[in-house]
Amino acid sequence: MGYLKLFGLALAASLAVDLLYLLVFRRRKRVGSVEKAQKGRVIHKVLFFPDAQVSCPRQSQPGGCKMRRCKFTHDTTSLSQLKQYLCSAKNTLDLCVYTISCLDLAKTVVELHQKGVVVRILTDKEQMEQTGSQVWYFRSEGIQVRHDNSPYFMHHKFAIIDNSLLINGSFNWTRQAITGNSENLLVTNSRRIVRPYTQEFQRLWDAYEPGRLKKRKEESEKFLKDLKASGTSNGI
Repeated sequence: MGYLKLFGLALAASLAVDLLYLLVFRRRKRVGSVEKAQKGRVIHKVLFFPDAQVSCPRQSQPGGCKMRRCKFTHDTTSLSQLKQYLCSAKNTLDLCVYTISCLDLAKTVVELHQKGVVVRILTDKEQMEQTGSQVWYFRSEGIQVRHDNSPYFMHHKFAIIDNSLLINGSFNWTRQAITGNSENLLVTNSRRIVRPYTQEFQRLWDAYEPGRLKKRKEESEKFLKDLKASGTSNGI
């Protein structure tokens, strides 16, 4: 009986040590995962408009604004933060925005393009033809711009930086949105949120390829022509 009791105690002690090791190992693994995740900068930021004052367009340039009596603010604003995020682009910038007429933001995009950032822009066909649209400025600088060809709106307002940072909200790229309208932007680098937007952008980019748009338009016109010739168009 003494040997059995001793063996039982030894077995229990061994199991206890194994269990303790397992618990410690799991805890270290969990803590290590948290520390690893925390090493990457997590971004969840909300920007609200309108700005109370207009940001100085020269403030984001190298050396900042050097004017002694600048009429613009040099304080942090939603616009200055938006431009800061845009300027963080190292490789790619994908813009999918309903209307773009703000010259300040357009210049920021062009400067990124000139630095070697690959810029792609999707916009609404009707809006790009409006007075003040910066689409022609983009194209004159060699930036790729595509648009829809639909009676409905291409109404998105989002930007993707380096396929890893999303800026999305109600904000159109207009001066009125900056200084007049009540608008919002959500900035996040959550992969689960960013990934669907990168997929949607690519889907629209492919769909708005000029050759595809032309072919789709020709097919639609042919369908309506055949329908009219058959005398069944009144039934639609």
